[in-house]
Amino acid sequence: MSHVVLLARRSVVRTLRQPAMVVPSLLFPLLLLSINSSGLDSATRLPGFPTDSYFQFALAIPFIQGALFSANSAGTNVASDIESGFLNRLSLTPLRRVALMMGQLTGILALGLVQALTFVAVGLVFGEGIAAGPGGVVVIVALSLTISLAFGCIGAFVALRSGSGEAVQGVFPLFFAALFLSSMSLPRNLIENDWFQTVATWNPVSYMLEGIRSLVITGWDSEALALGFACAGGVALIALAAASSALRTRMVRT
Repeated sequence: MSHVVLLARRSVVRTLRQPAMVVPSLLFPLLLLSINSSGLDSATRLPGFPTDSYFQFALAIPFIQGALFSANSAGTNVASDIESGFLNRLSLTPLRRVALMMGQLTGILALGLVQALTFVAVGLVFGEGIAAGPGGVVVIVALSLTISLAFGCIGAFVALRSGSGEAVQGVFPLFFAALFLSSMSLPRNLIENDWFQTVATWNPVSYMLEGIRSLVITGWDSEALALGFACAGGVALIALAAASSALRTRMVRT
């Protein structure tokens, strides 16, 4: 635990003291929220649309987009440690791999917490509140952190496999493709294009969005929340296992 605490402190400080990582992860999701809520407001007149405020519907998007920035941040930090030789030096110490992974990902969770609290505050100030109430705010933050962890583990895996920050940057557009090929703009039942609806149905990002969206619009929806946490937790576990395997290979190489 002492190893985890030391590395976690380093990860948090390094992440939060870099404005180039923190500011875009807050600014760009809020800009996208503003553009979507103003430009797509007419979609609320569609029969069966769950709310008459597109701002409420789109409020879930910044949480996912912020998590994508977390993945980029996690991967960049890990790649920087590899390129600078920091990981090589750690391999000469009795540090355990699990401590290294936990310490590295703590900075991403800290950034995810800042993002979640900021987006919730924006939703409360400019929206119509959170339908699930104060308890729903806590669950939104918890789900947002789980999503940040999931994408952060993916970023760490890419960095550990490639050892290059450029590779992490190259994968970043694929994360946005996953976001846009989901129920980001419309509920899945209102998507008329068959292939798009199929892709959105199989896309785990859709269920992460819908989990947050249910708390904002409808209140407590056990099915949406279960699917949201299951998809986020499942991706996190798979990506964490892959990143741990890549770290073991990386430590052997060094």
